[in-house]
Amino acid sequence: MPSGFHRLIAAQFFSALADNALLILAIALLHAQGQPLWWAPLLKFCFTLAYVLLAPFAGPLADAMPKARLMAWMNGLKAIGLLALLAGLHPLAAFAVVGTGAALYAPAKYGLVTEVVGPDRLVAANGWIEVAAVVAVLLGTLVGGLLVSDSAEALFMAWAVTEPLDAAMAVVLGLYGVAALLNTGLPDSGARYPQGSTQPQVLVRDFAHANRRLWADPLGGLSLAVTTLFWGVGAMMQFAVLRWADAALGFDLSEASYLQAVVAVGVVAGAALVGRWVGLHKAVVVLPAGVALGLMLPALASTQSLGLAVPLLVLTGVVGGVLVVPMNALLQHRGHVLLTAGRSIAVQNFNENLSILVMLGGYAALLALDLSIVAVMWLAGLAIATLVGLLIVRERRLARSNALAVLPAE
Repeated sequence: MPSGFHRLIAAQFFSALADNALLILAIALLHAQGQPLWWAPLLKFCFTLAYVLLAPFAGPLADAMPKARLMAWMNGLKAIGLLALLAGLHPLAAFAVVGTGAALYAPAKYGLVTEVVGPDRLVAANGWIEVAAVVAVLLGTLVGGLLVSDSAEALFMAWAVTEPLDAAMAVVLGLYGVAALLNTGLPDSGARYPQGSTQPQVLVRDFAHANRRLWADPLGGLSLAVTTLFWGVGAMMQFAVLRWADAALGFDLSEASYLQAVVAVGVVAGAALVGRWVGLHKAVVVLPAGVALGLMLPALASTQSLGLAVPLLVLTGVVGGVLVVPMNALLQHRGHVLLTAGRSIAVQNFNENLSILVMLGGYAALLALDLSIVAVMWLAGLAIATLVGLLIVRERRLARSNALAVLPAE
C-alpha cells in the first residue's frame, strides 16, 4: 500500500472507535434521563441526518482542500459535539453536531483512498478500511459497554468522580484527539480538481446530476443499490440486536453491547477473506451473500439460546463482510471514473444514509407501536433477501447484454 495508507487506517479507526463508544454512552444517558426506548435509534437518526442534508456540499469541500487537513478539522468538530453534550446540550442535538463532523469527514477519507490506491488494489484497500471500521465498531461497542458497566462506575466513584458518565465521555474525547493527531500527519495525495461554483443552488443541482449519473451506470447503480440496502438494514440491526438481547436473553445494555461486537468479529473475518480472494473484476459474484444475509436474520430472531446466537451472529457478520467490501470497492471505482473522488463518495453517503434514516425512522415507529422485536427482524431479513434476489436477476440480465463489461481485467 502507498505511503501514509496505514496511518489513514489508524486515524479512521480511532475516529470510528470514539463514535461507537459515544453511541453506547448516549444510550445510557437517555436511560438515565428516563426517556422511552424508541428514543435510542433517534440518536443514530440525528447523527445520520447531516450525511443527507450536507451531501451536495461535502463532496466539493473534500475536493477543494487537502483531505487530511479536513479530516483533522472534522474530528475537532466531533469533539465539540461531545463537549456540548457534557455541558448539558440535549443528546439528540449533540449527536447532530457529531454527525456533521462525520458527514464531512467521510468523503475526504474515502476520496483520499481512491486518489492514492489504483483499481487493482482497491478491493484490498477497502478490505483494510472495512476491517478497521468494523474492529472500531467492535472495540468501540466494547469500550462503551465497559464504560457504562457497574465495575467502571465503581472505579470512577473510587476516584472521587461524582458523575461517572462524564468521566466516561472524557475518555472518548481523548480518542477523538488521537484521531485528529493522526490525520495531521497524513501526506497530501497531490490530486487537485477544477473549482466550480460555490453557490448553494448550483451545488445542489450538480449533486442531483451526479446522483442520477451514478444510478444510471449499470455497475454503479447495482453496487449503489446493494450498499444502500446493506447499510440501512445494518443500522437498524445495530439497535435491534440490543433490544433482542434484552427480550430473548435477558441482557442489560452493557452485556448486549458485547453481542454487537460478536457480529463485528464476523465482519472482520469476511472482509479479510474477500479482500484477499475477490478482485474488482469479479465483485458481482458476492451478490448471493446478500440473500443469505437476509435469511439469517429471521433465524437469529427465533433463537433464545446464547450458544446458538453467538455462532449465528458471527456467521451473519462474515456474510455481511463478504457482501459489502467488493460492492463498496466497485462503487468507489465507478464513482471515481464517472465523477470525482469527493463527489462520488458524497453521492454514496447520501444514498446510504438516506436509507439509514428511513430504516431507523421505521424501526422507531414500529417500536412505538409495540411490534415485537422478533417480528421486526423477520420483516427486515425477508426484505433484504427479496431485494438482493431482484438485484441478482437484474445483474444477470445486464451481463447477458454485455452492459457490465467495463471493469479492469485481473
